[in-house]
Amino acid sequence: MFKIEIKNIEVYAYHGVLPEENIIGATYQIDVAVWTNAEMAAKTDEVKNTISYADLNAIILEEMKIQAKLLEHLCYRMACKIHEEFSSIQKIELTVRKLAPPMPGKMDYAAVTYIKNF
Repeated sequence: MFKIEIKNIEVYAYHGVLPEENIIGATYQIDVAVWTNAEMAAKTDEVKNTISYADLNAIILEEMKIQAKLLEHLCYRMACKIHEEFSSIQKIELTVRKLAPPMPGKMDYAAVTYIKNF
């Protein structure tokens, strides 16, 4: 079993419950990890035999362009899309962090993590 991951993909996007969040936007960071059997890739040294992290990144960037109110929805939608593209994934863990969310108090971010075994 191999774990393939990308940490801190940073995207400016327009998500949130408040109407102004969909106008002003915010910075988001996304972490994704997938578990898969990539032994063939390890043996052959061929990217076609694994899940390319470049492809994972492209899916995340495309999905972040589609507005959502909830981070939970973003996580779920991205995880489903990734699994749809790569059915060999046995587990996915995806975190979306919204930096400096619009609420009282000082904080670095608000985050949601979705974990799914297939």
